[in-house]
Order: sequence, then C-alpha cells, then structure tokens
Amino acid sequence: MNRTLQAELLALSTRLALAAGHLAHTGRAERGIAEALTKSSATDVVTEFDKANEALIVGGVLAARPDDAIIGEEGTDTAGTSGVHWLIDPIDGTTNFLYGLPDWAVSIAAATADGTQVGVVYVPAIDELFTATAGGGAFLNGRPIGCSTTNRLELALVATGFSYLPDRRAAHAQRMAVLLPQVRDMRRSGAAAPDLCSVAAGRVDIYFEQWLGAWDLAAGELIAREAGCLTGSLDGGPARPDSVLVANPALFAPTQQLIARIDAQLGF
Repeated sequence: MNRTLQAELLALSTRLALAAGHLAHTGRAERGIAEALTKSSATDVVTEFDKANEALIVGGVLAARPDDAIIGEEGTDTAGTSGVHWLIDPIDGTTNFLYGLPDWAVSIAAATADGTQVGVVYVPAIDELFTATAGGGAFLNGRPIGCSTTNRLELALVATGFSYLPDRRAAHAQRMAVLLPQVRDMRRSGAAAPDLCSVAAGRVDIYFEQWLGAWDLAAGELIAREAGCLTGSLDGGPARPDSVLVANPALFAPTQQLIARIDAQLGF
C-alpha cells in the first residue's frame, strides 16, 4: 500500500479512536448509563455509548473518505468503491464498560484487498493507545512494542475469552480446566482487542478465543503481528473471527498442538 495513504488512514483512525474513547469514558463518568439493551443473548449488552461511538466514528470516516466501505458492530454496513474498508468496534468489552471495569477499548481497522493495513486500539481508562501499520511495526503511546520471549508452556501466561452463548462457554470452560494446570496461569479480561494488544506488548504470552466478530479481531491482530507475534487459527489456518490463536513465535506451535490434544481428549 502507498505509505502516504497508510499514514492518512492511521491519522484518521487515531483521531477517531481517541475522540470516541473520550466521549464514552467522560460520558459514563458524568451521566452514567441510561440504556443497556441485549443482542445475541441476555448477557450480550449494548449501551447508548456503543451507538454514539459508532455514529461518531462512521461520521468521521465518511466525512474524510466518503467512498470507503464500513462495517461496525452496532449495525453499520456501508458499501464503498475506494478499495478501503473499515472494521469498527465502538466499545470492545461493553460488559466491562457497563460495570465500570477498565478493560474496554475502541478498536478501528482499515483494510484493503491485501489485508489489514492499519489498526488502532485505544483503552481510555488507562489512556493507552496501541497502533500498527502493515510493515511498519507496532506501538504503544508512540513507543515500539514487542512480544514476550517465554519459550516454555508451563511458564506461559495465557489470555482467553468466553462466548456470550452458555453452551459455548461451558465447552470452553472444560477445555480451560484441562489446559490450566499445564501453563503458568490464565487471564480473562473480557475484551478481545485489549487481550490481543497485551500479547503484542509482552504482557501475556498467548491468547486464543473463538466466536469473535471481525471487528473484535482486525485491529488487534495486526498490532500483534507487527509486534512479532505469530497469529493463526486453532486448526492450522489463518486467524479468523471464529478461531484465533496469537502467541510469541516460540509458543505458537506448541500451544496449537496442546489445544488440539485437549480438544481430541474432550471430543470437541
């Protein structure tokens, strides 16, 4: 991709992520949450700030680049002709946001036919801005980041997430019960984009999850790759929303093999 266009997309993504993050963070602190509806299940929540953030980001993209395509978690599906398409999660970790927990983020990615070109994840509660461009590295608040160097599974800190659907949660809990004694420990923040960025920054060694949305994955997966992580699916293909594994290079294949053995043992 043209580096000038890449820089333009990064600047626009960053500006909109910061604006949306501040809108939701300040708004919740000042006014609280007046509306909390549900989507795919009784535990899958959407607030007025999810909707306001998506409107802010979509409006900002269309004002600057009216011919781009946009898909957002809260229903935006705008066709485009420019060859650039956006994936927007206005609040990743809405349950955390609802409960006043800090692990929620604004996630924005811009992609072309050649893949994700720009990823921005902003975590307002701790004012952390993760950014990456394809071929340009990954950064936290402007400083380069890289994945961990842990090379033993028994010393690996693993992050994961759980589906909103009870049957999927129950199955994943079975898997984690078998995996947990074989690693250092597990972390479950409740938001995919911050988890992906935690692997990128070397804060955890491994992250895997299933049943994400494309908007959950796109920005954080690029940030992790540009930080030196390997990314893929649990079954050996490329990372995709319904199956993603991210780890430092020493742990990626062993983790993939371990999860495959556990799943075979459990009959998944």
